[in-house]
Amino acid sequence: MPKPKHILVIRLSAMGDVAMSVPVLRAFIQQHPNVKVTVLTRDFFKPFFRDLKNVTIFSPDLNGKHKGFLGLYKLSKELKSLSIDEVADLHNVLRTKIIKFFFFGKTFKQIDKGREEKKALVVGQKFEQLKTTHERYADVFRKLGYTINLSNPNFPEQKTLDQSTQDLIKKDNKNWIGIAPFAQYQSKMYPLDLLERVIFELSKSNKILLFGGGKKEVKILNAFQDKYSNVINLAGKLSLSQELDVISNLDVMLAMDSGNAHIAAMLGKKVVTIWNVTHPFAGFSPFNQPEDYCLLSNRSQFPLIPTSIYGNKFPENYKEASRTIAPDTVIKKIDFILANNK
Repeated sequence: MPKPKHILVIRLSAMGDVAMSVPVLRAFIQQHPNVKVTVLTRDFFKPFFRDLKNVTIFSPDLNGKHKGFLGLYKLSKELKSLSIDEVADLHNVLRTKIIKFFFFGKTFKQIDKGREEKKALVVGQKFEQLKTTHERYADVFRKLGYTINLSNPNFPEQKTLDQSTQDLIKKDNKNWIGIAPFAQYQSKMYPLDLLERVIFELSKSNKILLFGGGKKEVKILNAFQDKYSNVINLAGKLSLSQELDVISNLDVMLAMDSGNAHIAAMLGKKVVTIWNVTHPFAGFSPFNQPEDYCLLSNRSQFPLIPTSIYGNKFPENYKEASRTIAPDTVIKKIDFILANNK
């Protein structure tokens, strides 16, 4: 009987992209339970993969011994010593191209990021739904010769919160709504004055749990916590594992086009996303969410949307395009989901 194959899966960053790989890997290992998987990713992201059987994490020291060309040579030697049979590169950047060079002779398949079609979307040549990032990841495994179907997913069970987290949140019978207001670029965020109205209305009958990071963000979230009852700022108070445990207990997550949306989706949560200058057509919608959970800026008023794939380029007057999404629209969508949660 031949021994199980061992696949190296590479996805080093960023947080949302790594989170998007999780439901794909979950489907893969369930459909191919005899294949061993090692994921090359940053140590910080290790908790994302904690529920995946047959998956081990290898975290490189990219700022130390694995830095630069010679460092990647050392990294490749260490990886090859694990008896890797083939490689699924879900990142396809210069660093992973160098690793591919050192893996000469091994089957090494890389993601097609669809750069040309994404460029056509941004410049307005074609306004249509592109292949999702999740399917692009799955395609890499298909190139290796495996079937993989993402259409019938299952998710990890809701976690029991540890005592310190329970003490922070305090138990009650309210619905738990996660809100993650921030994104890498301000042009991907919902204006905070509008978000405050959403928080105010939803906090009247629900528990609001705020997610974020960084001193400036914590200060903003603390102000919301101090101003409204039933609002708790979790930013900077929990480890990533503890945050994942809390998110697994949410009834719904409200997030931007950002990492928190993908984290909630990988855990099987309902996720409402607000899109400012980016657009779901680029393929970055959270996993397994209905189309109408994406709340979009008005393209009649802002016809150049998406102005870029990542939200880093936009005309100055587009910075707050999502003002065209009324707070009442956000509130009604969340109320609808809560009313229909099983």
